[in-house]
Amino acid sequence: MKNGIGVFIVTLLLFGCASNEKEIQLKSGIWQAELEVMDNQVLPFNFELNKTPNGIYSINILNAEETIQVDEISINGDSILIKTPVFEGYIAGTFSENSISGEFIKKSLDRIVPFKAKFGISERFTNIEKAAADISGIWETKFSPGTEDSYMGKGIFEQKNGKVTGTFRTTTGDYRFLEGVMDGDLLKLSAFDGAHAFLFTGSIQDSLLNGTFYSGNHFKEPFVAKRNEFYELPSPDSLTFLNDGYEKLAFSFPDADGNMVSLEDARFKNKVVIVQIMGTWCPNCLDETKFLVDYLGKNKADNLEVVGLAFEYAKTSEGAQKSIKRLVERVGVPYPILLSQYGTSDKGKAQEKLPMLNHVLSYPTTIFIDKKGVVRKIHTGFNGPATGEKYAAFKKEFNTFVSTLLKE
Repeated sequence: MKNGIGVFIVTLLLFGCASNEKEIQLKSGIWQAELEVMDNQVLPFNFELNKTPNGIYSINILNAEETIQVDEISINGDSILIKTPVFEGYIAGTFSENSISGEFIKKSLDRIVPFKAKFGISERFTNIEKAAADISGIWETKFSPGTEDSYMGKGIFEQKNGKVTGTFRTTTGDYRFLEGVMDGDLLKLSAFDGAHAFLFTGSIQDSLLNGTFYSGNHFKEPFVAKRNEFYELPSPDSLTFLNDGYEKLAFSFPDADGNMVSLEDARFKNKVVIVQIMGTWCPNCLDETKFLVDYLGKNKADNLEVVGLAFEYAKTSEGAQKSIKRLVERVGVPYPILLSQYGTSDKGKAQEKLPMLNHVLSYPTTIFIDKKGVVRKIHTGFNGPATGEKYAAFKKEFNTFVSTLLKE
């Protein structure tokens, strides 16, 4: 009898202790996150964390005018898994009420970046000095100057009270919604979108900017820039073209069901066709995909087809198709996306799959084909919403050109 009472008392005490244990809850509100990149540099960004009454978490990643909604968050004890929308990258770690510590992981590329976040910090960059320069305006930029990998960019920035927003445009696309500060005469800009983690640092002297561009903790390159309000990049419609001896585009790649799809198929006959060379891992491709989905939703045309050619770095075809399916479902893509390559997103390998092109210079690349099957234009790269007026001009030009093809 005494033993039974003892067991009951112990059980009661254990139950009482367990019931007094409080489950850890992440605080709702603004957070500052940091990724460790190269040269002991830190890439900061902010996010808002929200929680519903039934304990479901969501996050809004903030980059200047861009807000990225994240709703795939798993909690297990003090462990957290944050899957960014569409892209393969995810954040895994442990947490307390006020902090998260872990890693940003891109499994297919074997890339791991240390990550941490603190609650209640609204600034992106902290402990900054008063701005000693104003970067507002246009900057003619050369990345990796003096090397065979050198390429041009166009910096477009606006500065208010030391805070800076803008982007770098290149011939292959833009470097996202960048946000940061002028810290004395030092420029600091960053962006994180779940696929790419970008940090730009540099110093301004007179009208010259010397800096370094970091992508995650796996890549960096120098850049130099000078003020030039009249600078413009080469036309994106002149960079990629059909090689001599080729008159048409041709391919045959599998769709989500394993069926081979070709431009010779009946569905494409006597129609205007837009071919999108892309990857599910590519933010600029996502911008273009959203644009195309929106365009098709507003412009119903029986004589228009769009088809995507996905070049994926996932290590297996199953993994690549899973990424394509996720993109289609999350964005509501109404057109087929074919698996053109997996295991690498190397542009040289992509060009081997499409030998009629002089090169695949950029993801995305968009090919416009008329009703007779003739390639009428090839547009390299995509300058999305972060480029402001350039994006608006692109949309107008796209609408006009496609409308012309449809009327022929």
